[in-house]
Amino acid sequence: MVTNNVTRFLDSRKVPYKAFELPAEKLGALESARLLGVAPAILYKTIVVVREKPAKPILAVIPGDHAVNLKTLATAVGEKKLKVPTQREAEQLTGLQAGGISPLALINKGFQVVVSSEASQHEQIHISGGQRGLNIRLPVRALLDLTRARTAAISDPLPEGSVVSED
Repeated sequence: MVTNNVTRFLDSRKVPYKAFELPAEKLGALESARLLGVAPAILYKTIVVVREKPAKPILAVIPGDHAVNLKTLATAVGEKKLKVPTQREAEQLTGLQAGGISPLALINKGFQVVVSSEASQHEQIHISGGQRGLNIRLPVRALLDLTRARTAAISDPLPEGSVVSED
């Protein structure tokens, strides 16, 4: 079983979770869901979003079969305009590899975390474990509490059969 800062943190807080190992290459959320045998609606991906004014980026945590809605996210965080950085920029901003960006790995680093409101329909969801190849299933409440996240309607379902680039 893979142990890293995220799993040690969850253990130290006595958070019930289950870790799953996946291939270490960058997988999209839909591919990860397929490999884990779970619905894409409960496998959440973390999208790094930057503000117009210099400030810490936002981590938008959304279902694997959704796309971030920058307009509704901007409204939720009180910004006029937001943008999604390139994969390289996201990696530089977080210090994590795309495919392994996790709000749990960035606790106390000043990132604002907003979780798509669909999460409240589930008791548990899957998120990245802070490195490629590690997926964590944990209670939604624990994720919200640990990351001090708020929920908001920040994502839209992807059109059927669409191909997306994912973090």
